[in-house]
Amino acid sequence: MSTSPAPIARALLSVSDKSGLVDFARGLAGYGVELVSTGGTANALREAGLDVKDVSEITGFPEIMDGRVKTLHPNVHGGLLAIRGHEEHEKAKADQGIRNIDLLVVNLYPFEATIARGADFDTCIENIDIGGPAMIRAAAKNHADVTVVVEPSDYEKLLGDMAQHKGATCAKFRRKLAAKAFARTGAYDAAISNWFAAELGLNAPVYRAFGGNLAQTLRYGENPHQSAAFYTDANARPGVASARQLQGKELSYNNINDTDAAFELVSEFAASGKAAVAIIKHANPCGAALGETLAEAYDKAFLCDQISAFGGIVAMNRTLDAEIAKKIANVFTEVVIAPDIEEDAAEILAAKKNLRLLVTGGMADAGAKGLTFKSVSGGFLVQSRDNGRIGQEDLRVVTKRQPSEQEMADLIFAFRIAKHVKSNAIVYVRDGATVGIGAGQMSRIDSARIAARKSEDAARAAGIAEPLVKGSVVASDAFFPFADGLLAAAEAGATAVIQPGGSMRDDEVIRAADEAGLAMVMTGMRHFRH
Repeated sequence: MSTSPAPIARALLSVSDKSGLVDFARGLAGYGVELVSTGGTANALREAGLDVKDVSEITGFPEIMDGRVKTLHPNVHGGLLAIRGHEEHEKAKADQGIRNIDLLVVNLYPFEATIARGADFDTCIENIDIGGPAMIRAAAKNHADVTVVVEPSDYEKLLGDMAQHKGATCAKFRRKLAAKAFARTGAYDAAISNWFAAELGLNAPVYRAFGGNLAQTLRYGENPHQSAAFYTDANARPGVASARQLQGKELSYNNINDTDAAFELVSEFAASGKAAVAIIKHANPCGAALGETLAEAYDKAFLCDQISAFGGIVAMNRTLDAEIAKKIANVFTEVVIAPDIEEDAAEILAAKKNLRLLVTGGMADAGAKGLTFKSVSGGFLVQSRDNGRIGQEDLRVVTKRQPSEQEMADLIFAFRIAKHVKSNAIVYVRDGATVGIGAGQMSRIDSARIAARKSEDAARAAGIAEPLVKGSVVASDAFFPFADGLLAAAEAGATAVIQPGGSMRDDEVIRAADEAGLAMVMTGMRHFRH
């Protein structure tokens, strides 16, 4: 098997993304490379004045069936798969009149972009590439002799490698390109299979694959001894993956994780008619609030836990304006993410050189479908996104006392925040703002007590005599297994409770609520977040 092939003499180019194509092809022609192409690619090259052969000239067969059949032919695949210098392969080429193809340049039909824009089923099917992946895999398998390129970003690198090796490419470079080629077809097939499963409503297909495009090689993962990278997929929901970074240092693994948590939370209130702000630390909210303005919402969210807000992530559901920008600039903040930003606000934040500023162009649809996955030893868990939401019509009042109108609004807000807090989660809310959050505890009563204590700390830090939790409502992400957690919330000053219900001791918990004079509603929906 050859490891140092002769200079590239013949190239087959068939691309849907024609960016940089003409200049690249001119570079190849400068080395005397014969250009073979298909359909629109061939037309683009001819219009640029380049000499190009149509693939039908080497197959002896026209493109048929709207281009579905054009490269699936022995003259193409034999030219890609033949091992140079192999006696049997050389004889087969001679007998069948097959000529080598030394370079394959293919990028696939834009299937991912097609599903991202919400195209209909038939259009998506027509954007599934068949010949492209077949050729890519053939060339990549035979990378000892054939160079394969699957994206325009490698055009300049290829020409540079040819310049160093007198029109040939080196073995190491070909192997790297082959690895990328197999990864590309793998990600492409993953996108197709997951889309198909979703279309058919298959929640647990026999085979499951995930793929993505490298967006950023990260300095390290959660800790400096861990390597990490950030990949994006075909998901069109606005968020951290689609955002433009306007300023600041490169995002870290933890920045990305926390910023995503922050933006997902405020996206719950995209259509609320109110300004929403969330301050996140270690993927948990340390404050979240609604207001008539972003500045008002920020002040209320910040009041919940001023200490934890230091070095946090701030997300909002409206265009970032100068008023909130001034407030953010007064507190050390790692990342700010918003759907858009006003020019004067950008100028204010520009003075904070280390602050990372992201603009998404829109809000995420909190009710959108999708999958999440998590690795475990020997496999991975896959589930649908937690896009469950409750409204007042979904609630069941189970106590003698009915919640007031303000309590009901706060209960719904609190339960929506609890969805974004690590379990066991307890969230106290008053007047559209969190006033105490207990996250990630092994027992629910501990979460209730920690949230109340943090409310006391926040009141002291703000110079307020009474704990903020007094007169609040409380949300629990799952049922109270015993009455003790609910009673702890009542002792802290909560007047109304929202919880899923479903415990064997629901009756005991309801009696305790009635005895404490609490109003309590049940949702029938749990929001564990591990």
